[in-house]
Amino acid sequence: MHSFHYHKGQLRCEGVDLSALAAEHGTPLYVYSAQTIQDHFRRLDAALAGLDHLICYAVKANSTLAVLDLLGRERAGFDIVSAGELYRVLHAGGRPECCTFAGVGKTREEIEYALRKEVLSFNVESEAELEMINAVAGESGRRAPVALRINPDVAAGGHKYISTGKSENKFGIGIDRALEVYAAASKMPHLRLRGVQMHIGSQITEAGPFARAVAKVAPVAAELKREYGIEFFSVGGGLGIVYKSSLESGQEAWWQHGDNTPSPSLTVEEYAAAIVPALKPLGLRILLEPGRFLVGNAGVLLSTVQYLKTTASGKKFVIVDAGMNDLIRPALYEGYHEIVPVREPSPTDRREAADVVGPVCESGDFFAQARELPPLRQGELIALMSAGAYGFAMASNYNSRPLAAEVMVSGKTAHVVRERQTLRDLIRGEHRVEEAAVAH
Repeated sequence: MHSFHYHKGQLRCEGVDLSALAAEHGTPLYVYSAQTIQDHFRRLDAALAGLDHLICYAVKANSTLAVLDLLGRERAGFDIVSAGELYRVLHAGGRPECCTFAGVGKTREEIEYALRKEVLSFNVESEAELEMINAVAGESGRRAPVALRINPDVAAGGHKYISTGKSENKFGIGIDRALEVYAAASKMPHLRLRGVQMHIGSQITEAGPFARAVAKVAPVAAELKREYGIEFFSVGGGLGIVYKSSLESGQEAWWQHGDNTPSPSLTVEEYAAAIVPALKPLGLRILLEPGRFLVGNAGVLLSTVQYLKTTASGKKFVIVDAGMNDLIRPALYEGYHEIVPVREPSPTDRREAADVVGPVCESGDFFAQARELPPLRQGELIALMSAGAYGFAMASNYNSRPLAAEVMVSGKTAHVVRERQTLRDLIRGEHRVEEAAVAH
């Protein structure tokens, strides 16, 4: 399945020329492939066909309404971490009874909102949170469905910022105390023990950590089913994707030949084979919470080269109109993104090392450092690949830069699914002191 590929010298998303989209809508510009998102969801769903399961998309990866609507039409559930994400899901037509509410710091207002909307479950991260949910549920005359997040103390995830399953992380309750805390929760009158949950990290590219974590938590889940009649076991998300291909060696990149393998060493079939044998005997519904895997390779960020600069020492810079406010992953945790010209380069082009940087006034505003790139010209379009996850969702107005527009492509059709912010949008809702005094 080809989503991004060169055709007649130009990079396309499905059947749409990216240079035409940039000409019509400007840059920076996020472009998503609907076909890729659907394909990844269906492949994962099929790999788990032997289990009673529900794929709950992790909204934090990309919360754009068009993405949520697309996955809702695939009958996905949703993993949310704020009232705002729940509001987005509902506005996109998602079903609250298929939403799990995660996060370590849920506020009283968020708990009340989720109770009113009747979410599937609260994934509870601490004993203090259990007490708060019990109290809020009691005040509203409800019983809150809960699942404790068990921390299996399994190391996984590439960067330390995205590893969540170790005992020193802020997430979850230690596996050694799980049964004790469930016993305490069972005595709280306004809680309903509905399941158990774990999540060990993000961008995991081998099956081993998943298998080890499931093996550690599955016996606990079985005991909880016997003791309290829980209904589901959520194994979390974390499936990694391809960010770095073999372009430097002259081979085709994954996005040129349609390879949807989630990582260089792990397919969805291998992932399923690693966890299904331990899950099937439980007789519980299995929930999964993938985010990056479904949308990461489905998006690119288009940007225009503004200037080329060479210092006295010979260091080369490619200065583009996208910045760290548009895509913060490289600056935040050295996230890698393939960078390619939208105009197909010649195989004989001589590559040169350069830093690709943005206009934001920070030394950390870069997308690549000392990257071997084909020749680029001022005014030329480039694409930052694999930008569908944690791209726009983490964007900001830093340096008072308007947020980029977003486009969704389906076949040969492209739709603007988020309009570019205007300068007026930047100050919407703000008031000078004099204006504020008059208004009140």
